[in-house]
Amino acid sequence: MIHPGLVSVTFRKLSPAEIVALVKQAGLKGIEWGGDVHVPSGDLGRAREVREITQENGLSVAAYGSYYRVGQSESAGMSFERVLATAVELGAPTIRVWPGSAASDVTDEEARWKIIQDLRRIADLAARAGVSVSTEFHGGTLTDTNESAGRLLVEVDHSNVLTLWQPHNGEETAECVRGLSELLPKLGNVHIFHWWPTSAERHPLAEGAARWAKFWPLLRQAPGDRFALLEFVQGDEPAAFLSDAATLKTWLAQA
Repeated sequence: MIHPGLVSVTFRKLSPAEIVALVKQAGLKGIEWGGDVHVPSGDLGRAREVREITQENGLSVAAYGSYYRVGQSESAGMSFERVLATAVELGAPTIRVWPGSAASDVTDEEARWKIIQDLRRIADLAARAGVSVSTEFHGGTLTDTNESAGRLLVEVDHSNVLTLWQPHNGEETAECVRGLSELLPKLGNVHIFHWWPTSAERHPLAEGAARWAKFWPLLRQAPGDRFALLEFVQGDEPAAFLSDAATLKTWLAQA
């Protein structure tokens, strides 16, 4: 089943309580809480408070959106153990991580192997806590192309590693479909938006109906449950979010 939700960094200026109220008003089911503003890594008290306010309002914690850069953050002072402890206190079933910080075509084999090794390590740690690890599907990382993302999953070869998915900016719909179809066995949550052709050009989600209509049949085939999470909206406006949320719920209700 696919459940509708929101990525909290969509509204960095709002408090967790305000975000919960907005998501509840929209009739969505869950929230991916971001680690940069709303639930900072290591602040277990805040994580506990956010979990409680989420659950008390009948919502689910969909994920912990950490800003852990695989292969880099540990040496820079961001301990994954601290990230994991925060996710556990938050009640998050999965932790979003970034697979590196450079495009796949400029990442040499040594750097790529370092990322693979660290991803295996953190996946082992998370598995012991009953939490999965989900790689961001994004430009400027090892998941910036369908080929590199698929290769990364094969190279890591870990049962506790999933991949998020979203359309790559500017990528033609047919190419998005091809990439998504290859990732289905390891698919985690999905980030939902309609930006075209770049991330700077945000449009109402309803305008992306034809594009997303190509993705939903595949997404419904993926094994397991997941969240379809709205991420950023036109003008960063709550009203735009409520409109996009209504669109998303309509799409999910369709057979």
